[in-house]
Amino acid sequence: MHIETPRLLLRDLVQADAGPLASIWADPEVTRFMGGPRDGAQVRASLVEDASTPKQPDIDLRPVIEKATGAVIGDCGLLEKDVDGKREIELVYVFAPDVWGRGYATEMAGAVKRYAFTELGLERLIALIDPENASSERVAVRIGMRYERETLRPGGKLMKVYVASKDEDAWAVGARGALSERRRGRTIDAPGFK
Repeated sequence: MHIETPRLLLRDLVQADAGPLASIWADPEVTRFMGGPRDGAQVRASLVEDASTPKQPDIDLRPVIEKATGAVIGDCGLLEKDVDGKREIELVYVFAPDVWGRGYATEMAGAVKRYAFTELGLERLIALIDPENASSERVAVRIGMRYERETLRPGGKLMKVYVASKDEDAWAVGARGALSERRRGRTIDAPGFK
């Protein structure tokens, strides 16, 4: 998977990414709403092993690179989860604290969502969000996800489930295009506008 946005690049994992990503996952501030910090050495070893895989799967996390600096600043992608006995694909976005507040999570998560629907043919994505994680909720809403329900995760942790569906996403894109065209004095047909 290779996704490029104006400021960011999401690409396959290489061994040099293991150190920066392990630091992100071992950071207590970053993982506060994600089950706490991981063991940095274990994460690094696992990532080095994953980087040696010739064909990396589409349903996995990828390093996010800041194009201006070339630095690894986050991890983003898709993970398969069992939620209430149903197989779901979760959109995950995790960024280093020194780049928080720049809109990077929204930029890359939105791009991964579009890729999942257009390139991978997925019909539905979820985001599992801790009820206290207002920042993650804002990202989910900004990229067009909507609150669906709460769920209890293994271990008894309550999480909010945000969802996006391919049909809703296509409608929203068409609606934005129709509104934009109307503002310029043109009329076009778009889903939901008759």
